Amino acid sequence: MPKPFRYIEPVLYAGLFDDPLLLVYVRPLGRSILFDCGQLHHLAKRELKSLDAIFISHAHMDHFMGMDTFIRHSHVSPRTTEIFGPPGLADRLQAKLTSYDWNLADTFWGNLRVGEVHGDTVSATLFSGPEGFARRPDGESLGPIIYRNDYLNVRAVLCDHKIGVLCYRLTETEAFGLDEELLEREHLVKGPWISELERLYHANTMSGIAVRYLRRSGESIREETGRADELYARVRRETRPASIGYVTDIAFSDENLAKVEALLEGVTLLVCECAFLAADQDKARKTGHFCTSDLNLLLQRLRPTYALPMHHSKGYLGTSQNLFDELRPPAGVTILRVPDRITPRPIMACEVPRPIPLPRNLLVN
Repeated sequence: MPKPFRYIEPVLYAGLFDDPLLLVYVRPLGRSILFDCGQLHHLAKRELKSLDAIFISHAHMDHFMGMDTFIRHSHVSPRTTEIFGPPGLADRLQAKLTSYDWNLADTFWGNLRVGEVHGDTVSATLFSGPEGFARRPDGESLGPIIYRNDYLNVRAVLCDHKIGVLCYRLTETEAFGLDEELLEREHLVKGPWISELERLYHANTMSGIAVRYLRRSGESIREETGRADELYARVRRETRPASIGYVTDIAFSDENLAKVEALLEGVTLLVCECAFLAADQDKARKTGHFCTSDLNLLLQRLRPTYALPMHHSKGYLGTSQNLFDELRPPAGVTILRVPDRITPRPIMACEVPRPIPLPRNLLVN
């Protein structure tokens, strides 16, 4: 797959039939974020400990059961992990946490901070690790951006799956860049001032700051002073930041489609469920999922650069080619394909070493 992303690297740790599990590695930070949290026992511990945020679509088992594994490997790390999801997620996480004893909790344990997305607001709940994951309210914030770091931001919209389900859009932060033609038109001469301008840009401190820059006047070059934000606005290179759309387990309805279109217009990579083939559209409608004809319509409307189907019904095991045969992407859209399965298969009894025979004198009659 070509890599259109500047700062991030998406990795689907799931096959076509596995529980959805999209990990996004943020290269400059050496950290990651995760979309959905089904079976994830096959992820290395270092991958789980690298997570800064987890975005849950909804609390069905195949999207949420892996939270126990994550907590098992990360709870002693002295940091706060952000967890986002639909209304009611804090109660569900509390039910998991209270099912265990935390009498050995220590002061260096980390926290879990749940942000429930209610339309344009996010209500936060903190589970304090040093206090045995005691629960307390932790404020409220306004959207539409629910999470951000220096290199990306995440927005969400609540859709219907007979319960509330969140669809997400991750967008890279716009990169610093200068337009060569505009530099020439402004008669600007490259020099150390560009590095200073870039430093201010990444520190988000351009506004009102004066910088010295070089301008050509006839045969001479002179130093001038101006505001960094105004100077950058005159010579910046216009780019469209790359983005990822994550859509799973939503009903095919006009209301859901309108919400998804508004959120994911112009997305670079669409990671989207396609649970059923077109012939089984009735099953898709009854269970609140997409079939291939639904995904084809969404591709026509969104026209992403890449589309990755996932979360196909296990009833089609062994016939996954039929899914790809039914997809009709518009011109300019590339369909990506992952293996049918990535999650390790169960161990069979015949593969387990037999117990070591005990001496007869140790056997109990």
